[in-house]
Order: sequence, then structure tokens, then C-alpha cells
Amino acid sequence: MKVVKMLFFVVLNTLVSCNTKETSKENVTAKVEAETEKAESFKYWSWMTVGNKKSDSAYTAHFKKLKNNGFDAVLLNTGADPKLLKRLTPIATKEGLEVHAWMFTTNRPGDSIAQQHPEWYQVSRSGKSCFVKEERPYVGYYQWLSPSHPDARKHILSLVEGLAEVEGVASVHLDYIRYPDVYLPIGLLPKYNLKQEVELADYDFDYSDASVEKFMKLHHKDPREMENPAIDIEWKNFRLNEIRSLVNEAYEVVHDHDKKLSAAVFPYPEMADHMVRQRWDKWKIDMVLPMIYYNFYNEELDWIGYATKQGVQDLEGRPTELHTGLYTPKLSNPDLKEAIQLAKDNGAKGVAFFDDYSMTDEQFEIIKASKKE
Repeated sequence: MKVVKMLFFVVLNTLVSCNTKETSKENVTAKVEAETEKAESFKYWSWMTVGNKKSDSAYTAHFKKLKNNGFDAVLLNTGADPKLLKRLTPIATKEGLEVHAWMFTTNRPGDSIAQQHPEWYQVSRSGKSCFVKEERPYVGYYQWLSPSHPDARKHILSLVEGLAEVEGVASVHLDYIRYPDVYLPIGLLPKYNLKQEVELADYDFDYSDASVEKFMKLHHKDPREMENPAIDIEWKNFRLNEIRSLVNEAYEVVHDHDKKLSAAVFPYPEMADHMVRQRWDKWKIDMVLPMIYYNFYNEELDWIGYATKQGVQDLEGRPTELHTGLYTPKLSNPDLKEAIQLAKDNGAKGVAFFDDYSMTDEQFEIIKASKKE
């Protein structure tokens, strides 16, 4: 009887050992597959401005180069032209790239329809209109439409819909979906010989009739008569909500066409709120690509990780993906490699590069190699 029991336990231990080895192999395999899937799902994007002058074959070669160097998606700025987008989308998708329709949103430089309506444009606290060339803040292409003017808003949403209707497009990508910079990135201030330690009247928008009238109906006070409008929370929140509601309307438009909505935004929500009236963690949106251009803010390289993590935490519980935007002209080769890793380590779902036209062969090699790491 003892012999039988001993044989039973020997067999049992052998079976358990075999099962344990098999389970261990399965766990290792599952872990490898999960890591591989995670690496493959980390998306690489490129912001690209395109036009009608280049041939289809030239674009084919460029898209092929991007795909061969690890890129997954292109954000095409066609000037909100659906015809050009319709031409280029199948060329890019044939090369295996996702296409996202990149458009300037509230800032609409050279918009021939908007320029027929001076009342559509934002106005500064000092009374300067973005319609008038000599009165625009910072640069001549800052031609900001008021999200509070109903016809200006309809125009913007019509452009969104025109892009969303193009077959094969993955998302409509909103850029300049904000107000003009009430505060510039600190690294850019010397370029304009400016100090911005308070909200300056020339850079504080939107005091247009459409905006003020809409605000007064809600709050029964006129921001143009406030002694210090910068400390009036309702006035600030009104502008945050005007951008938020425009984004939310755009979301419904693109989803009606079975597309997604994405946006280029400032580095993290509190910063975007402070600088450009943009609180993107409260938007109804599928993907955000914060432009974490650390050198614009006189920050160090590890700030890319900090800002990425802050944005990811602020989006916690929401379905919005965050993909870190990187400015490649200012990144050395070692820094480019580390910047990509910082985005990965701090929760980003991908990285977007601006811009591939200026990239060196060495930078392309770094991006390609990092895809496999």
C-alpha cells in the first residue's frame, strides 16, 4: 500500500511539474506578445503641409519614405481644401499610412470667405481687430475668428464637415483651436521684444460685439467696462466654454461621418488654460497631440516627460488618447531618442513629429530604430 501511495505522489508531482512548466511558457509567451502589441500600437505621426504643385509620384515617394522609417500616420494640412485631401488620401493610404485632415480652426489666415465679414473677427481689449492687417497680434497670419459669432462658427464647422466627408480620412485634426496667445511661450518673448507679466490689452481677446453681447446675456456685465477683466472668472470661463462647445460640435459633425476628432493643443491643460484659453481635458475629443516643444519654454528635455504625464493624468477616466508632439528641428540626435522614450515612459499612446520635411537621415534612422525598442 505504501508503494502504491509513493507511486501516486511521484506521478502527481510529475504532472504538476509539467503543468507548471507549460503555464510558465504560456505566461512568457503572453508577456512577449503583450510587449510586442504595445510597441506596435505606439503610433508615430507626422505633421505635413501639402499643396497642388507636387506630383502624385513625388508624394508617393515621400509617403513611402515615412512608412519605411516607422511612421504610421500623416496629418495633412491642405488649407481645409477637401479636393486636395481627396487627391492625396488614397496615395498615402496605399503606402500604409493613416490620413488625418489637419486644419487651422479659429485662426483662419487667408480665408477668402471669412474676409468678406469683418464682424466675424476677434477684437482685443485695446480695440484692435484681427481683420485689420496692421492690428493683428504678433504676426500677420494671426487672423482669428470669433467662436461667439454664429456665422463664423457655422463657417468653421462647414470646413470641418467638408474634410470629414472625404473617404479614407481617419480624423479631422483641429489646430489653432483656441484664442490668440495672451501669454507667449517665454522662449519666444525676446523675438517680439516683449515682457508679459500680466494680461496686456493688445493680446487679450475676444472683445468683439458678438462675444460681449453673448457674455452679457449670461452674466449681465460688460467685460469692456471691467477695471481688471483678467480676474473675472466668469469672463475667463466664458471663453474656455466657447472653445469647448465649438470642439464638441465638431465632434458630432465628424462622428456623423464615422470619423474621429483630433487636435493639436498646448502642452498640458492648466498651461493651455493660462496661455490661450484652451482647457482640452474637458473636451469631447478622441485624440489630443499636445505640442510639448520644451525649448519654446526654456525648459530642459525631461520636461517632455513631465508635461506628457500631466496631460495623461488630467485625461484619466476619459476616452481621449494623448500623443506627444515633438519639435524635431531643435532636437539633437541623442535628445530625439530620449524624447521618444520620455513620451513612452510617461503614458503617451504615440509621438507626433514636426516636421519631417526638415528631418535629417540620422533622425529618420533614430525614429525607425526606436520603433523596434
